[in-house]
Amino acid sequence: MGNVVRTLAVSFRQNRAFYGALALLLVIYLIYHGLHPRGFSSAVLIQNANETVAIAFLAMAQTVPVLLGGLDLSVGAVMTLTACIASELVNGSPAEILFGVATTLLAGTAFGLMNGVIVVYGRLQPIIVTLATGAVAIGLALFIRPKPGGEIDPDLNWAVTNSLWDLVDTYQLFDPDAAWFVPFGWIPTPFVVLISMACLVWIPFRKSVTGRTVYAIGSAEGAAYMSGLPINRAKIVAFALAGFFAACGGLYLAVQTSSGNADVMQAGAYTLNSIAAVVLGGTSLLGGVGGAIASLVGACILRVISFYFRIVSIDPLLQPLIEGVVLLAAVSLGALRTLRVKNNLDLFR
Repeated sequence: MGNVVRTLAVSFRQNRAFYGALALLLVIYLIYHGLHPRGFSSAVLIQNANETVAIAFLAMAQTVPVLLGGLDLSVGAVMTLTACIASELVNGSPAEILFGVATTLLAGTAFGLMNGVIVVYGRLQPIIVTLATGAVAIGLALFIRPKPGGEIDPDLNWAVTNSLWDLVDTYQLFDPDAAWFVPFGWIPTPFVVLISMACLVWIPFRKSVTGRTVYAIGSAEGAAYMSGLPINRAKIVAFALAGFFAACGGLYLAVQTSSGNADVMQAGAYTLNSIAAVVLGGTSLLGGVGGAIASLVGACILRVISFYFRIVSIDPLLQPLIEGVVLLAAVSLGALRTLRVKNNLDLFR
């Protein structure tokens, strides 16, 4: 029993930023539902989930470069590009839909891979490389979608953006009214999609040699190099994974809106929000500390703050100001630890 308590205490001490973010999310979300005119309901939960998934995927995308000690300023642009690609391809027969989904995800992954190759073999700073490649991504998006539009399979749109009951009923996977399924039928499909991708992609990556190398690079790249870890491979894979998660966000955004839109302002706003979500989740901008699950929690916090504007009487002209202050405060949190450190070695403990 004593060993278990000590293990939990160590885990809490090492991940106190994440647990603090999780506690904050629970508190502000419960207050939000307490103030909401409709209270806690499946319909409100589904609406909240749909508005959270894209930024959550983008926060997960931003996490991997941040763990290396860098930033990826192209994630919002890659999300926009892949949303435009999806709006062209994700429709038709089941085979055509699968082809469209695969092409969309591969496009984002390839773009991230390109970022990693340029960073590694061009020996350039990630923030400079991704600033340039983000502009390229927006240009390609405008070429594909000079005007908002497109078409997404309506069944896919309905099934993915509602509850599990609707998903099962739409595709007739089994009887949606089966007794064993009824307790789970209300769960929003967007949350299932998000958690599934996190479990199937992020957790295996983190436990792999490449994933551990990413953390080692962020903590002390020189020590990682002297240890014989695959530095270049880890950096390239990290940016490719960032592109993959950004593509997941773009794909979901296209399915949710049933269209594509090469919106430059949207891309920039999502990129800034992804950085703020990473910091809110407890991932250090210095690298080596944090994870995609933590960033997912940070993204949820950002979205819940925006939900309050619907139920609290705030002048619409003041809402961007409030969001900007929150984002600035969130990003500033990443610098507090650095300012308090007297010994640089403490940054990696």
